[in-house]
Amino acid sequence: MTEHDTETHPGRQGGYAAARLRLLTEERLTGPPLRAGLARATDSWLGELLGPAPGVALVAVGGYGRGELSPRSDLDVLLLHDGTTDAPGIAALADRVWYPVWDMGLALDHSVRTPAEARKAATSDLKVHLGLLDARHLAGDPALTAALRTTAYEDWRAQAPARLPELREQCEERARRQGELRFLLEPDLKEARGGLRDATALRAVAASWLADAPREGLEAARTLLLDTRDALHLATGRATDRLALQEQDQVAAALGLPDADALLRDVYRAAHTVSYAAEVTWREVGRVLRARSGRPRLRRIIGGRGGRGGFVTPERIPLAEGVVEQDGEAGLARTARPEHDPVLPLRAAAAAAQAGLPLSRHAVRRMTGAPPLPVPWPAEAREQLLTLLGAGEPAVAVWEALETEGIVSRLLPEWEHVRCRPQRNALHRWTVDRHLVETAVRAAALTRRVGRPDLLLLAALLHDIGKGRPGDHSETGAETARQVAARLGYGPDDTAVLATLVRHHLLLADTATRRDLGDPATVRAVTDAVGSAAVLELLHALTEADALATGPTAWTAWRASLVADLVRRAAAALDGRPVPPGPERSAPTAEQTVAADEARRTGAPVVVLRARPEGAGSDGPVGVELLIALPDRPGVLPAAAGVLALHRLRVRTAEIRAMGGPAGDERPVLLLTWRVAAEYGSPPGAARLREDLTRALDGSLDVAGRLAEREAAYRGRRRGVPHAPPRVSVAPGGSRDATVLEVRAQDAPGLLHRIGLALEDAGLWVRSAHVGTLGASAVDAFYVTGPGGGPLPPEEAARTAREVQESLGG
Repeated sequence: MTEHDTETHPGRQGGYAAARLRLLTEERLTGPPLRAGLARATDSWLGELLGPAPGVALVAVGGYGRGELSPRSDLDVLLLHDGTTDAPGIAALADRVWYPVWDMGLALDHSVRTPAEARKAATSDLKVHLGLLDARHLAGDPALTAALRTTAYEDWRAQAPARLPELREQCEERARRQGELRFLLEPDLKEARGGLRDATALRAVAASWLADAPREGLEAARTLLLDTRDALHLATGRATDRLALQEQDQVAAALGLPDADALLRDVYRAAHTVSYAAEVTWREVGRVLRARSGRPRLRRIIGGRGGRGGFVTPERIPLAEGVVEQDGEAGLARTARPEHDPVLPLRAAAAAAQAGLPLSRHAVRRMTGAPPLPVPWPAEAREQLLTLLGAGEPAVAVWEALETEGIVSRLLPEWEHVRCRPQRNALHRWTVDRHLVETAVRAAALTRRVGRPDLLLLAALLHDIGKGRPGDHSETGAETARQVAARLGYGPDDTAVLATLVRHHLLLADTATRRDLGDPATVRAVTDAVGSAAVLELLHALTEADALATGPTAWTAWRASLVADLVRRAAAALDGRPVPPGPERSAPTAEQTVAADEARRTGAPVVVLRARPEGAGSDGPVGVELLIALPDRPGVLPAAAGVLALHRLRVRTAEIRAMGGPAGDERPVLLLTWRVAAEYGSPPGAARLREDLTRALDGSLDVAGRLAEREAAYRGRRRGVPHAPPRVSVAPGGSRDATVLEVRAQDAPGLLHRIGLALEDAGLWVRSAHVGTLGASAVDAFYVTGPGGGPLPPEEAARTAREVQESLGG
């Protein structure tokens, strides 16, 4: 702003600032009224800044052009001129507008162009062209703006066959980079797939006149995403589109929602609507462009079947009763009568999935008019559902097409409770509903391993159906599964099996990774729960499918081998055969024996390191296998864990076992087998670890003090994200020889050291330990005994668990 402008309009900038403040605070507007109010106030201000300017127009483009100004949105503005004013004059006009905007601290995306320059820029830059489609006149010569809009739309429609594929590729690249909004715990509301950018792209497709997006629910979904971004801007005071964890409760409260989970469910549903609309729209664009390519005319020339206008009518290939394939989609036959055929939605979905085809949106819309299925379901309906689930990967898109139109929730009312429900667990890559479908996809590949593939597929679809309800989701889900099975027409025996699978779907993985497989109580816990070899077989397949559908780290070769070993033992017990000895009861390896003999002879720790190549073995890229042997004495576990933490070695798995000496030798040696990964850099050598471990045991190395200093140094610099408090519990019936304490906590450096100290302070001896890390969560089991060498009495065990939990901050 020039000195002259400041003197002439001293209140211009202050008036706009006051208007913005009033809109954001005093009037407490939200949603579209707030965005429209901010746009109107900004329009008026910028118009005053420009003032009289013949041959010039000030034009809002992009989001501002649509009149959608969020509290921290950029101002996208074009100064358009007809070329009659000289360059210095145009520069002065631009300065008169731009500088006050910058002085206000507002982000400005600006350009100065003639109509010809704007048209040229749009031709070479897709982003510029998209912005011009939303051009809106602010001030100056309206004829210039009108001509610009007309040209932009004419060019867009003429160039659509070339530009729409470019736009689609941009959307797909953005999705690859940002992920899918409806499955992210900290989604980018603008850039992720299903976000605001995709909604804007759909407007551009509609403007091309080649295809149009499904309208139902799309504007409401876009409005919800905009409202969420507004609340995020106000909560953070920043122009951010990423809905970070620490902001979600505040944003939820601003939108009148009870909590962050409710917020994410609404956001996920909106993103689902946008994603589905985009999928349908781009499919239609591809069909139209293929039709324009000339191939239909070529088929007619060489003898194809003629249709209207000389084009070939797309062939209709029967897929099932009332279902046909046409032009790359599964649709309804002309004779189909959805209003009289309650099984048609399932039949069409199964046929589409088996053929690897998407369901036509028009067909899905028509099938919403199908009458409800009778209870119990007819056999055909049950068979079609299982056929759909057994189709594998193609079932996902088909299921989501039904879900988008509410058909799934009509068939399975329980589904609505898990639909778009977030999972605040780093291991899970999907929402609850999508995880269930993905589990069915994985189970479909395992159906040849089981005697009842139908029960496996249905258990996969329902195993987490109890999530989000009060109580244990496995118990709640089992009761829900009983209700669903009865509705589908299953008898009492099959219903009981299905409920057992849902109730115990975590049993094998939890037991195999957190229990001593050599303890008869471990195997008995499994056999008591499943009751038969047939159910054990199904549960094994369900466990694998569930883990594979969770995420890349949930099912590794190591976990698979532990579960398979447990299943082998349980199967032997159920068949009345001798149970094979567990790994803890098996003879030590030669390496362990040598290390134990050396530790017994010298009375000092023996440390052996073995590097593991990336991805080798069982549990992913764990950098080092570490074996520590040392004479049993108090403080071994916290000392060893503390030394590893000091060297920034994160414990991924750990096992502890006692190894007796030769006959008559009462000096047992502890064997600690660890799998560790360096947080960064290379792990230290064995000699350095052995030296520090010796110092930790004799008290010359203050492990606890060093770890506390490091924690204090970093605490102030870390951004605090709240985590659930630690939980320590007694596993009932976990072992007949020891008390099993389960510790669940947020994984952190030094956690195992603190657990070891707490167990030592409680006067417990750790007979064996099974330590595992699942994503950001540590899930550890400790077999402990009291001073007398036996399990703790129930009351003492419960008290000890509470004390250990309190010492960990729970």
